[in-house]
Amino acid sequence: MKSKAIVFTGVRQIELREVTLKPLSSTDVLVETWWSSISTGTEKMAFNGLIPSPPFIYPFIPGYETVGKITEVGAHVNRELIGRYAYIAGSFGYEGVNAAFGGASQFVACPVESLTVLEGIENPQCGIALPLGATALHIVDLAAVKGKKVLVLGQGAVGLLAAELAKLMGAALVAATEPSQNRLRHSPADIRINPDTEDVMAALAGHEFDVLIDSTGIMSAIDTGLRFLKFHGQVIFGGYYQRMNIDYSQAFQKELSFIAAKQWAKGDLERVRKLIAEGRLNTEKIFTHHHPVDDAITDAYMQAFNDPDCMKMILTWKKEAEEGGTPCHTAPKP
Repeated sequence: MKSKAIVFTGVRQIELREVTLKPLSSTDVLVETWWSSISTGTEKMAFNGLIPSPPFIYPFIPGYETVGKITEVGAHVNRELIGRYAYIAGSFGYEGVNAAFGGASQFVACPVESLTVLEGIENPQCGIALPLGATALHIVDLAAVKGKKVLVLGQGAVGLLAAELAKLMGAALVAATEPSQNRLRHSPADIRINPDTEDVMAALAGHEFDVLIDSTGIMSAIDTGLRFLKFHGQVIFGGYYQRMNIDYSQAFQKELSFIAAKQWAKGDLERVRKLIAEGRLNTEKIFTHHHPVDDAITDAYMQAFNDPDCMKMILTWKKEAEEGGTPCHTAPKP
């Protein structure tokens, strides 16, 4: 079967081309993509050739934030899934092209166990938020935030959701720093600081935090944040870093602990689906930009990678997907 797909063909090179899907196995499903999204972390690094290791070997299909409708199922898959919307984290089901992680395709063939059916989410586009929400949830779980004071660096999509989830999970206080005023105004944090216009040291004077969550990757920002951690405080690295270069004296003097959050844990995608469906987690505010999948697809990636006001670029694969949607949840907020 043929499919239109976004392909990274080389360093800083993107094409919209036809690819071939592998035949469905008995436990696979075929999904027609309605929406996918652009990762401004992993995909930006891969676009710039900064992850020269599998699966990021050119040419490859990017994408791990994809929502679509199930159109076909293998012989051993429940046929009642046909016609339902699901989130998929990508696919390796292509011939002649690599996948990292293969979600940016008009049609995606993947194992049924990799699906998260979007039960209870009225607007299925909101399923795009599942991987970011699950990543943020895993970060917050690692931090064990209940009753703690939490400082979040960066209010991009993951940082913003981490701040919201920290409050939901019982943090005593959440503070956040973010140089983009447009992003900062969406933040649910109790204390919000713009380091470009405010003195962070003055704004946080008198505060000692139990946990520092970084979603910036900026070493100078982390160095500043370390000064506000208490003795035996904890640092959670919430992104992907090529190298670490931080002030070790702070770690030494305070006996700090450092944890790298790789991705979400088993069950986190379903937990986030439930939080969205129940109206307890607001993910709609991260969907700031939309772009159709057409010959100008490179423009969409450039805006996603370089525009600080673009928190999450949603790519629409079908004309119907471009229409405005309803809120993500069906249940009223408690």
